[in-house]
Amino acid sequence: MRKLVLAYSGGLDTSYCAMNLSKEHGFEVHAVSVNTGGFSVAEIKEIEKKALALGAASYTSIDAVQTFYDKVVKYLIFGNVLRNNAYPLSVSAERIVQAVEIVEHAKKIGADSIAHGSTGAGNDQVRFDMIFQTLAPEIEIITPIRDHKLTREEEISYLQNNGVDYSWEKAKYSINKGLWGTSVGGDETLTSHLPLPDSAYPSQLQQKEPSKVKLTFEKGELIAIDDEKDVPVKNIEKLEKMASPYAIGRDIHVGDTIIGIKGRVGFEAAAPLIILKAHHLLEKHVLSKWQQFQKEQLGNFYGMLLHEGNYLDEVMRNIEAFLTDTQRNVSGDVFVALYPFQFRLEGVASPHDLMNASFGSYGELNKGWTADEAKGFIKILSNPAKIANHVNQNHD
Repeated sequence: MRKLVLAYSGGLDTSYCAMNLSKEHGFEVHAVSVNTGGFSVAEIKEIEKKALALGAASYTSIDAVQTFYDKVVKYLIFGNVLRNNAYPLSVSAERIVQAVEIVEHAKKIGADSIAHGSTGAGNDQVRFDMIFQTLAPEIEIITPIRDHKLTREEEISYLQNNGVDYSWEKAKYSINKGLWGTSVGGDETLTSHLPLPDSAYPSQLQQKEPSKVKLTFEKGELIAIDDEKDVPVKNIEKLEKMASPYAIGRDIHVGDTIIGIKGRVGFEAAAPLIILKAHHLLEKHVLSKWQQFQKEQLGNFYGMLLHEGNYLDEVMRNIEAFLTDTQRNVSGDVFVALYPFQFRLEGVASPHDLMNASFGSYGELNKGWTADEAKGFIKILSNPAKIANHVNQNHD
Protein backbone atom coordinates (compact mmCIF):
# COMPACT_ATOMS: atom_id res chain seq x y z
CA MET A 1 0.00 0.00 0.00
CA ARG A 2 1.21 3.49 -0.84
CA LYS A 3 1.72 5.75 2.15
CA LEU A 4 -0.28 8.98 2.10
CA VAL A 5 -0.19 11.82 4.61
CA LEU A 6 -3.53 13.62 4.96
CA ALA A 7 -3.78 17.14 6.39
CA TYR A 8 -6.65 16.28 8.71
CA SER A 9 -8.82 18.73 10.65
CA GLY A 10 -11.70 16.43 11.56
CA GLY A 11 -14.18 18.37 9.46
CA LEU A 12 -16.39 17.06 6.66
CA ASP A 13 -13.93 17.50 3.77
CA THR A 14 -10.96 15.82 5.43
CA SER A 15 -13.19 13.10 6.90
CA TYR A 16 -14.37 12.25 3.39
CA CYS A 17 -10.76 12.19 2.21
CA ALA A 18 -9.70 9.86 5.04
CA MET A 19 -12.32 7.25 4.24
CA ASN A 20 -12.36 7.57 0.44
CA LEU A 21 -8.60 7.44 -0.02
CA SER A 22 -8.17 4.40 2.24
CA LYS A 23 -11.31 2.47 1.24
CA GLU A 24 -11.64 3.24 -2.48
CA HIS A 25 -8.05 3.93 -3.52
CA GLY A 26 -6.10 1.64 -1.22
CA PHE A 27 -3.86 4.25 0.38
CA GLU A 28 -2.31 3.74 3.80
CA VAL A 29 -3.61 7.00 5.20
CA HIS A 30 -1.65 8.75 7.95
CA ALA A 31 -3.77 11.62 9.29
CA VAL A 32 -1.92 14.66 10.63
CA SER A 33 -3.23 17.78 12.32
CA VAL A 34 -1.02 20.74 13.15
CA ASN A 35 -1.95 22.78 16.20
CA THR A 36 -1.12 26.46 15.76
CA GLY A 37 -3.12 27.46 18.81
CA GLY A 38 -6.65 26.41 17.94
CA PHE A 39 -7.05 22.93 19.49
CA SER A 40 -7.54 21.87 23.11
CA VAL A 41 -6.28 18.51 24.39
CA ALA A 42 -9.85 17.19 24.42
CA GLU A 43 -10.44 18.31 20.83
CA ILE A 44 -7.24 16.61 19.66
CA LYS A 45 -8.36 13.36 21.31
CA GLU A 46 -11.71 13.57 19.53
CA ILE A 47 -10.03 14.27 16.18
CA GLU A 48 -7.78 11.23 16.66
CA LYS A 49 -10.77 9.02 17.48
CA LYS A 50 -12.57 10.10 14.31
CA ALA A 51 -9.52 9.71 12.06
CA LEU A 52 -8.88 6.13 13.14
CA ALA A 53 -12.57 5.24 12.87
CA LEU A 54 -12.61 6.56 9.29
CA GLY A 55 -9.83 4.21 8.24
CA ALA A 56 -6.62 6.10 8.93
CA ALA A 57 -3.68 3.84 9.74
CA SER A 58 -2.33 6.39 12.19
CA TYR A 59 -2.99 9.84 13.59
CA THR A 60 -0.39 12.41 14.60
CA SER A 61 -0.96 15.76 16.27
CA ILE A 62 1.93 18.18 15.84
CA ASP A 63 2.22 21.00 18.37
CA ALA A 64 3.50 23.92 16.30
CA VAL A 65 2.40 26.88 18.43
CA GLN A 66 5.95 27.89 19.34
CA THR A 67 7.12 27.26 15.77
CA PHE A 68 4.27 29.43 14.50
CA TYR A 69 5.44 32.27 16.72
CA ASP A 70 9.14 31.86 15.93
CA LYS A 71 8.75 31.49 12.17
CA VAL A 72 5.87 33.86 11.44
CA VAL A 73 4.07 35.74 14.23
CA LYS A 74 7.23 37.39 15.53
CA TYR A 75 7.85 38.99 12.14
CA LEU A 76 4.21 40.04 11.77
CA ILE A 77 4.68 41.99 15.01
CA PHE A 78 8.04 43.41 13.96
CA GLY A 79 6.45 44.57 10.70
CA ASN A 80 3.15 45.77 12.26
CA VAL A 81 1.44 43.70 9.58
CA LEU A 82 -2.27 44.32 9.07
CA ARG A 83 -3.58 43.32 5.67
CA ASN A 84 -5.56 46.19 4.16
CA ASN A 85 -4.88 48.03 7.44
CA ALA A 86 -7.33 45.73 9.22
CA TYR A 87 -6.62 41.99 9.28
CA PRO A 88 -3.73 40.43 11.27
CA LEU A 89 -3.43 37.48 8.84
CA SER A 90 -4.86 35.08 11.40
CA VAL A 91 -5.61 32.10 9.14
CA SER A 92 -3.30 32.59 6.17
CA ALA A 93 -0.26 32.77 8.45
CA GLU A 94 -1.27 29.50 10.14
CA ARG A 95 -1.67 27.62 6.87
CA ILE A 96 1.96 28.22 5.92
CA VAL A 97 3.30 26.65 9.11
CA GLN A 98 0.80 23.79 8.90
CA ALA A 99 1.85 23.01 5.32
CA VAL A 100 5.56 22.99 6.21
CA GLU A 101 5.00 20.69 9.20
CA ILE A 102 2.86 18.30 7.13
CA VAL A 103 5.38 17.96 4.32
CA GLU A 104 8.19 17.39 6.81
CA HIS A 105 6.14 14.64 8.44
CA ALA A 106 5.50 13.07 5.03
CA LYS A 107 9.24 12.97 4.38
CA LYS A 108 9.89 11.53 7.82
CA ILE A 109 7.62 8.51 7.32
CA GLY A 110 8.50 8.04 3.65
CA ALA A 111 5.07 8.90 2.22
CA ASP A 112 4.49 8.79 -1.55
CA SER A 113 1.58 11.24 -1.48
CA ILE A 114 0.11 14.17 0.44
CA ALA A 115 -3.60 15.01 0.45
CA HIS A 116 -5.62 17.95 1.69
CA GLY A 117 -9.31 18.78 1.68
CA SER A 118 -9.21 22.19 0.03
CA THR A 119 -11.72 23.08 -2.66
CA GLY A 120 -10.81 24.77 -5.93
CA ALA A 121 -12.42 28.04 -4.88
CA GLY A 122 -10.21 29.32 -2.07
CA ASN A 123 -6.78 30.47 -0.98
CA ASP A 124 -5.73 27.40 1.01
CA GLN A 125 -5.28 25.20 -2.06
CA VAL A 126 -2.61 27.62 -3.27
CA ARG A 127 -0.83 27.86 0.07
CA PHE A 128 -0.70 24.11 0.62
CA ASP A 129 0.27 23.19 -2.92
CA MET A 130 3.01 25.82 -3.19
CA ILE A 131 4.67 24.66 0.02
CA PHE A 132 4.34 20.98 -0.91
CA GLN A 133 5.68 21.47 -4.44
CA THR A 134 8.60 23.58 -3.25
CA LEU A 135 9.75 21.35 -0.38
CA ALA A 136 8.88 17.96 -1.87
CA PRO A 137 8.34 18.08 -5.65
CA GLU A 138 8.73 14.30 -5.75
CA ILE A 139 5.62 13.74 -3.58
CA GLU A 140 2.27 13.54 -5.36
CA ILE A 141 -0.45 15.96 -4.22
CA ILE A 142 -3.98 14.51 -4.09
CA THR A 143 -7.06 16.71 -3.63
CA PRO A 144 -10.33 14.74 -3.97
CA ILE A 145 -12.69 17.62 -3.10
CA ARG A 146 -11.11 19.95 -5.63
CA ASP A 147 -10.54 17.38 -8.37
CA HIS A 148 -14.07 15.95 -8.29
CA LYS A 149 -15.87 19.22 -7.45
CA LEU A 150 -17.68 17.48 -4.63
CA THR A 151 -20.58 19.14 -2.84
CA ARG A 152 -21.23 18.86 0.90
CA GLU A 153 -24.27 16.75 0.14
CA GLU A 154 -22.25 14.27 -1.94
CA GLU A 155 -19.62 13.94 0.77
CA ILE A 156 -22.23 13.41 3.50
CA SER A 157 -24.07 10.84 1.39
CA TYR A 158 -20.86 8.87 0.79
CA LEU A 159 -19.99 8.80 4.49
CA GLN A 160 -23.50 7.81 5.53
CA ASN A 161 -23.58 5.02 2.96
CA ASN A 162 -20.39 3.72 4.55
CA GLY A 163 -21.77 3.70 8.06
CA VAL A 164 -20.45 7.07 9.25
CA ASP A 165 -23.34 8.93 10.79
CA TYR A 166 -21.74 11.91 12.49
CA SER A 167 -23.72 15.13 12.63
CA TRP A 168 -22.55 17.02 9.56
CA GLU A 169 -25.12 19.79 9.87
CA LYS A 170 -23.41 22.91 8.64
CA ALA A 171 -22.86 25.36 11.44
CA LYS A 172 -24.36 28.76 10.88
CA TYR A 173 -20.91 30.29 11.36
CA SER A 174 -17.55 28.73 10.55
CA ILE A 175 -14.93 29.42 13.21
CA ASN A 176 -11.18 28.97 12.79
CA LYS A 177 -9.25 29.69 15.97
CA GLY A 178 -5.48 30.07 16.36
CA LEU A 179 -2.81 31.85 18.36
CA TRP A 180 -3.00 34.94 16.14
CA GLY A 181 -6.76 35.39 15.96
CA THR A 182 -10.05 33.75 15.04
CA SER A 183 -11.80 33.99 11.69
CA VAL A 184 -15.59 34.01 11.48
CA GLY A 185 -17.49 33.26 8.27
CA GLY A 186 -21.23 33.15 7.63
CA ASP A 187 -23.98 34.09 5.20
CA GLU A 188 -23.43 37.76 6.01
CA THR A 189 -19.80 37.68 4.87
CA LEU A 190 -20.93 36.43 1.45
CA THR A 191 -22.58 39.82 0.96
CA SER A 192 -21.03 43.27 0.71
CA HIS A 193 -23.34 45.07 3.11
CA LEU A 194 -24.43 42.86 5.99
CA PRO A 195 -22.51 42.92 9.29
CA LEU A 196 -21.98 39.87 11.44
CA PRO A 197 -24.24 39.87 14.49
CA ASP A 198 -22.62 40.03 17.91
CA SER A 199 -23.68 36.44 18.55
CA ALA A 200 -21.49 35.20 15.68
CA TYR A 201 -18.28 36.02 17.52
CA PRO A 202 -16.94 33.37 19.91
CA SER A 203 -16.10 35.89 22.67
CA GLN A 204 -19.08 37.74 24.07
CA LEU A 205 -19.00 40.94 26.12
CA GLN A 206 -18.57 39.95 29.76
CA GLN A 207 -16.46 42.72 31.25
CA LYS A 208 -17.76 46.29 31.31
CA GLU A 209 -15.56 47.92 33.92
CA PRO A 210 -12.46 49.51 32.32
CA SER A 211 -9.04 48.20 33.29
CA LYS A 212 -5.43 49.03 32.53
CA VAL A 213 -2.56 46.81 31.44
CA LYS A 214 1.16 47.41 30.94
CA LEU A 215 2.88 45.62 28.07
CA THR A 216 6.66 45.33 28.18
CA PHE A 217 8.59 44.83 24.96
CA GLU A 218 12.24 43.87 24.58
CA LYS A 219 13.72 44.17 21.11
CA GLY A 220 10.22 44.08 19.68
CA GLU A 221 8.99 40.99 21.56
CA LEU A 222 6.33 41.01 24.28
CA ILE A 223 8.23 39.75 27.33
CA ALA A 224 5.97 40.79 30.22
CA ILE A 225 2.44 41.83 31.13
CA ASP A 226 2.01 43.99 34.23
CA ASP A 227 5.65 43.26 35.12
CA GLU A 228 5.08 39.49 35.12
CA LYS A 229 7.62 37.99 32.71
CA ASP A 230 6.91 35.01 30.46
CA VAL A 231 7.70 33.81 26.94
CA PRO A 232 5.91 35.73 24.14
CA VAL A 233 3.54 32.86 23.25
CA LYS A 234 2.26 32.66 26.82
CA ASN A 235 1.94 36.45 26.98
CA ILE A 236 -0.14 36.48 23.79
CA GLU A 237 -2.44 33.84 25.29
CA LYS A 238 -2.61 35.69 28.60
CA LEU A 239 -3.48 39.01 26.95
CA GLU A 240 -6.18 37.30 24.89
CA LYS A 241 -7.81 36.02 28.08
CA MET A 242 -7.67 39.51 29.58
CA ALA A 243 -9.01 41.37 26.53
CA SER A 244 -11.51 39.01 24.91
CA PRO A 245 -14.12 39.45 27.70
CA TYR A 246 -14.30 43.09 26.54
CA ALA A 247 -15.23 41.86 23.02
CA ILE A 248 -12.23 43.76 21.66
CA GLY A 249 -10.77 43.11 18.22
CA ARG A 250 -13.84 42.48 16.08
CA ASP A 251 -13.91 43.54 12.45
CA ILE A 252 -14.63 42.37 8.91
CA HIS A 253 -11.77 42.13 6.42
CA VAL A 254 -12.33 42.68 2.72
CA GLY A 255 -9.47 41.80 0.40
CA ASP A 256 -8.24 40.27 -2.82
CA THR A 257 -7.87 36.51 -2.80
CA ILE A 258 -4.95 34.77 -4.48
CA ILE A 259 -7.28 33.43 -7.18
CA GLY A 260 -8.37 36.92 -8.19
CA ILE A 261 -11.77 37.41 -6.59
CA LYS A 262 -12.75 39.58 -3.65
CA GLY A 263 -13.24 37.92 -0.29
CA ARG A 264 -14.89 39.03 2.95
CA VAL A 265 -14.39 37.44 6.36
CA GLY A 266 -15.06 38.41 9.93
CA PHE A 267 -12.45 38.03 12.62
CA GLU A 268 -11.84 38.42 16.32
CA ALA A 269 -8.28 39.18 17.38
CA ALA A 270 -8.10 41.00 20.70
CA ALA A 271 -4.50 40.22 21.66
CA PRO A 272 -3.03 40.53 18.13
CA LEU A 273 -4.56 43.96 17.52
CA ILE A 274 -3.54 45.31 20.93
CA ILE A 275 0.00 43.98 20.53
CA LEU A 276 0.40 45.32 16.99
CA LYS A 277 -0.89 48.78 17.88
CA ALA A 278 1.10 48.94 21.12
CA HIS A 279 4.27 47.82 19.34
CA HIS A 280 3.69 50.37 16.59
CA LEU A 281 3.24 53.18 19.13
CA LEU A 282 6.51 52.23 20.84
CA GLU A 283 8.26 52.29 17.45
CA LYS A 284 6.97 55.81 16.80
CA HIS A 285 8.87 56.90 19.88
CA VAL A 286 12.12 55.01 19.37
CA LEU A 287 12.70 54.76 15.59
CA SER A 288 13.69 57.44 13.10
CA LYS A 289 11.19 58.57 10.49
CA TRP A 290 13.11 56.79 7.73
CA GLN A 291 13.25 53.54 9.68
CA GLN A 292 9.49 53.74 10.10
CA PHE A 293 8.99 54.55 6.42
CA GLN A 294 11.03 51.61 5.16
CA LYS A 295 9.49 49.26 7.74
CA GLU A 296 6.02 50.18 6.56
CA GLN A 297 6.88 49.32 2.96
CA LEU A 298 8.62 46.04 3.72
CA GLY A 299 6.17 44.98 6.43
CA ASN A 300 3.27 45.39 4.03
CA PHE A 301 5.16 43.49 1.31
CA TYR A 302 6.01 40.70 3.76
CA GLY A 303 2.36 40.33 4.73
CA MET A 304 1.22 40.22 1.11
CA LEU A 305 3.73 37.51 0.15
CA LEU A 306 2.86 35.49 3.25
CA HIS A 307 -0.87 35.75 2.53
CA GLU A 308 -0.33 34.50 -1.03
CA GLY A 309 1.73 31.47 -0.03
CA ASN A 310 5.18 32.76 -0.98
CA TYR A 311 6.69 32.11 2.43
CA LEU A 312 9.59 30.06 1.04
CA ASP A 313 10.80 32.76 -1.35
CA GLU A 314 14.28 33.86 -0.23
CA VAL A 315 13.20 37.50 -0.15
CA MET A 316 11.17 36.64 2.95
CA ARG A 317 14.36 35.74 4.82
CA ASN A 318 15.89 39.03 3.63
CA ILE A 319 12.93 41.01 4.96
CA GLU A 320 12.97 39.09 8.25
CA ALA A 321 16.65 40.03 8.71
CA PHE A 322 15.83 43.69 8.07
CA LEU A 323 12.84 43.66 10.43
CA THR A 324 14.88 41.97 13.16
CA ASP A 325 17.62 44.60 12.88
CA THR A 326 15.08 47.43 13.26
CA GLN A 327 14.06 46.07 16.66
CA ARG A 328 17.36 46.74 18.45
CA ASN A 329 15.94 49.73 20.34
CA VAL A 330 12.27 48.73 20.41
CA SER A 331 12.23 48.12 24.15
CA GLY A 332 10.03 49.68 26.80
CA ASP A 333 6.57 49.74 28.32
CA VAL A 334 3.29 50.58 26.61
CA PHE A 335 0.29 51.52 28.76
CA VAL A 336 -3.09 50.31 27.49
CA ALA A 337 -6.64 50.87 28.75
CA LEU A 338 -9.30 48.23 28.03
CA TYR A 339 -12.96 49.15 27.52
CA PRO A 340 -16.00 47.34 26.09
CA PHE A 341 -15.39 46.83 22.34
CA GLN A 342 -12.26 49.02 22.29
CA PHE A 343 -8.84 49.75 23.73
CA ARG A 344 -6.80 52.92 24.04
CA LEU A 345 -3.05 53.39 23.96
CA GLU A 346 -2.19 55.82 26.73
CA GLY A 347 1.56 56.23 26.33
CA VAL A 348 5.01 54.67 26.53
CA ALA A 349 8.09 54.65 28.72
CA SER A 350 11.39 53.71 27.12
CA PRO A 351 15.08 54.49 27.65
CA HIS A 352 15.27 54.85 23.85
CA ASP A 353 12.46 57.42 23.60
CA LEU A 354 13.53 60.03 21.04
CA MET A 355 11.21 62.60 22.61
CA ASN A 356 14.18 63.69 24.71
CA ALA A 357 13.20 66.92 26.46
CA SER A 358 16.81 68.16 26.55
CA PHE A 359 16.54 68.90 22.82
CA GLY A 360 13.34 70.86 23.13
CA SER A 361 9.64 70.09 23.32
CA TYR A 362 7.44 70.18 20.25
CA GLY A 363 5.62 73.52 20.04
CA GLU A 364 7.34 74.78 23.18
CA LEU A 365 10.74 76.28 24.03
CA ASN A 366 13.69 75.31 21.81
CA LYS A 367 16.83 74.37 23.75
CA GLY A 368 19.15 73.03 21.07
CA TRP A 369 19.15 75.92 18.55
CA THR A 370 18.73 79.68 18.36
CA ALA A 371 15.97 81.65 16.68
CA ASP A 372 18.39 82.79 13.94
CA GLU A 373 19.44 79.18 13.30
CA ALA A 374 15.80 78.18 12.97
CA LYS A 375 15.10 81.01 10.50
CA GLY A 376 18.16 80.13 8.42
CA PHE A 377 17.19 76.46 8.34
CA ILE A 378 13.68 77.31 7.17
CA LYS A 379 14.99 79.66 4.47
CA ILE A 380 17.25 76.98 2.99
CA LEU A 381 14.54 74.33 3.32
CA SER A 382 12.18 76.44 1.23
CA ASN A 383 14.64 76.86 -1.66
CA PRO A 384 13.34 74.01 -3.89
CA ALA A 385 9.78 75.32 -3.71
CA LYS A 386 10.92 78.91 -4.31
CA ILE A 387 12.91 77.94 -7.39
CA ALA A 388 10.12 75.82 -8.88
CA ASN A 389 7.56 78.54 -8.29
CA HIS A 390 9.80 81.21 -9.86
CA VAL A 391 10.54 79.13 -12.95
CA ASN A 392 7.02 77.85 -13.53
CA GLN A 393 4.80 80.71 -12.38
CA ASN A 394 4.03 81.84 -15.92
CA HIS A 395 3.25 78.34 -17.19
CA ASP A 396 0.08 76.28 -16.97
